[in-house]
Amino acid sequence: MDAFTQLTAKACSIPVTNVDTDQLIPARFMKESRSVGYGQFLLYDLRYRTDGSVNSDFPLNTIGADEARIMVTRRNFGAGSSREAAVYALVDAGYRCVIAPSFGDIFSSNAVNNGLLPAVVSEADCEALFIKLASDAQPLMVDLNDLSIHCGDLNIEFTINSIWRTKLLNGWDDIDLTEARREEIDQFLEQYLQEYSWSVSNLPTKTTEL
Repeated sequence: MDAFTQLTAKACSIPVTNVDTDQLIPARFMKESRSVGYGQFLLYDLRYRTDGSVNSDFPLNTIGADEARIMVTRRNFGAGSSREAAVYALVDAGYRCVIAPSFGDIFSSNAVNNGLLPAVVSEADCEALFIKLASDAQPLMVDLNDLSIHCGDLNIEFTINSIWRTKLLNGWDDIDLTEARREEIDQFLEQYLQEYSWSVSNLPTKTTEL
């Protein structure tokens, strides 16, 4: 996946708490192949009324919202089931970052594995962002190097698990993360085989390339 270092883009505000994975992509759409593009299903039941008409008041349906690459929302975003399709819907819709005071744990892990940054900010800073975005049309800049967010004269900090940060900065998946420590792994294995040779048989002294 592509590395994430710094992103300057339009942001979309979704000032709703507890947006769960079933809202992010309703279960009935998960029978569809990923190849159709899951972005069209993102927050479907909030974007459309029960009669199928467009809910013009919902932020994703406003003019220019399809250009947003950053989403700002409230706490407990991505709670609920472990469905990775919730992240697919965001990524397929073009999002590279979601900013919120808290996220569902499994959602966050799935997000990082798909190159989507879950940036955690304080409740107060989140509300300040909502106010700023409502009055300022400037793009929002997210910098993963120094864990900062900038919008006009508003500058705030965010947090993320250090391992997830490393994966995003390098564009690594879990295998890449493991391979980055190949030398240490080989050294450990060689030492282990020397000290506990009685416990193994017919094993190489070094790991082979995957």
